Amino acid sequence: MNADYPKDFLDLLDSVKSKRPRTVIQHILKHGFITSQELKDAYGYNHPPRAVRDVREHGIPLVTYRIEGSDGRSIAAYKFGDPAEAKKLLAKSAGRTVISKALKQALIEKYGAKCFVYYEAMDENLLQIDHRIPYEIAGEEGEQDIEIYMLLSPSANRAKSWTCEHCENWVKKDPVFCIKCFWAYPENYEHIAGKQQRIVSVVFTGDEIKDYYKLIEISGVEKAQHTIKWIIHEHLK
Repeated sequence: MNADYPKDFLDLLDSVKSKRPRTVIQHILKHGFITSQELKDAYGYNHPPRAVRDVREHGIPLVTYRIEGSDGRSIAAYKFGDPAEAKKLLAKSAGRTVISKALKQALIEKYGAKCFVYYEAMDENLLQIDHRIPYEIAGEEGEQDIEIYMLLSPSANRAKSWTCEHCENWVKKDPVFCIKCFWAYPENYEHIAGKQQRIVSVVFTGDEIKDYYKLIEISGVEKAQHTIKWIIHEHLK
């Protein structure tokens, strides 16, 4: 398969070191294509489009088409597109990187260097930019309006990604549903991934960490949340 591609394209493929996109690339190099079913069953990627997007974000063109799966149903398959397109995609990707740095700085200047979900201040280098409404649902949006983006700590970003991918709206793709969700607008929400719940994040710092250990000693890790709720309930009576 390698002989079918020009050297500069192969060098680009080899430059990708991140596990998920590299897995997709190596599979296509070996077999000529990869299916959504293989991404799920062989590699455990429950949302194939995300793995595919990882590859495309490295400036590598992929073509999506349909084939028949093992159960007879039509499934998505992916193969490399025209290697000549790689240079165009790389230029676009480089441009977005510069814009994203400016976008991040604009968000920090307006809201401070803090996570939108956990409200914790942190090193701005650790903060990550994310679409309030997932890209997979709202599609591509311009970066001129910073209000459609949010700053997240790495842990909050992972939690949001997992929750969104397991939400019923991941299939329905209704942006209005997301607008009312905690993970998109934690400052003003009506539900959490469709569930009538509310979240208050409690972070213990400095001398407060002693209180945390006392809480764990009294209630244990598994019942700490229940104990905090009970204390609040008794206090608000």
